[in-house]
Amino acid sequence: MFYKNARIFCSDFQFHQGAFEVRGSHFGTVLPQFVPEDAVDLKGATVIPGLIDVHTHGNSNADFSDGDYEGLKKIASYLLRSGVTSFAPASMTLPYDVLEKAFATARRLADEAPDGCSRLMGIQMEGPYFSMKKKGAQNGDYIKNPDFEGFKKLYDGCGGLVTIVDVAPELPGAEEFIAKAKDLCTVSVAHTDSDYDHAKMAFATGATHLTHMYNAMPGIHHRDPGVIPAAAENPHVRAELICDGLHVHPASVRLAFSIFGGQRMVLVSDALRCCGMPDGQYELGGQQVFLEGGIARLASGTIAGSATNLYDCMVNAILFGIREEDAVRAASYNPACAIGAQDKVGSIATGLLADFIVCNSDYSGKRVFLGGKEI
Repeated sequence: MFYKNARIFCSDFQFHQGAFEVRGSHFGTVLPQFVPEDAVDLKGATVIPGLIDVHTHGNSNADFSDGDYEGLKKIASYLLRSGVTSFAPASMTLPYDVLEKAFATARRLADEAPDGCSRLMGIQMEGPYFSMKKKGAQNGDYIKNPDFEGFKKLYDGCGGLVTIVDVAPELPGAEEFIAKAKDLCTVSVAHTDSDYDHAKMAFATGATHLTHMYNAMPGIHHRDPGVIPAAAENPHVRAELICDGLHVHPASVRLAFSIFGGQRMVLVSDALRCCGMPDGQYELGGQQVFLEGGIARLASGTIAGSATNLYDCMVNAILFGIREEDAVRAASYNPACAIGAQDKVGSIATGLLADFIVCNSDYSGKRVFLGGKEI
């Protein structure tokens, strides 16, 4: 099937007017010279790749760390409806047996791929190898030093589905952990009180990701630069950003894109079970979270994750002044690279899975397609 008269975000990260083909569940020719007369006329609509959220905890009053399969299906269903066609749910700082159960449910969803659900293409293991000082909304009762053997057991138990593992590089054993874990998945610096030198070591050793930049890490200081400049100096490092308008000020969003460039930014939602839900009291990693006016906080007042989906975060980035092409790339291709899935999803390109969104130029009125079929 061909679709014509569309404004297409192509694999060169630019918009082009033209047509594209869907062959079964994959993209066929993109911007073909010949377009059949019976091609579907999109009447100038914008077409972008399906979005990929590599850091989301949950929504619809369900959390990945619950280890509940029906709850995970609810999460994946909401994501798909919101335009997130692939995701890597994030766990919390919890005991290994709890994580093992959650990872097993992820493995099941990835294998069964039920109808109406976003594709589960990985796991971000957020914790427990964190700094107590920068634990944020993570549960300090379960924080521990880097433990490669424990991680490897979890990794093997879910068939290698962990695609990102987080670590604070100043902790004892972090350098050895990064050196070993980088051969299995992306290693991300996160929830850290690291100075510049420890962060530089982490990125030199093999860490290539920065979890929710600005949040749960030291700020930039001209005499004590810390984690962010160390990440920016290494061209192999991508940086996540929560663009819900609450975690990060719009000026800081613009600064992040200026520092890392559109090719290295990864927009994430960091959404909690309260995403898509009314104000009220919810649970996160054994702690109570209170959602009020769109802001989720612990009882202490600490901001937890967000209550916003990735599609809205992408639109926010554009409204904050980020170039449209950079915002779309940061919500599609770049996260695909972060979980090693760029040869399957993340672009409108021949041979890739036909996951895409058709919408108006202001990103309203979206229609979501998974494997070539509209949901």
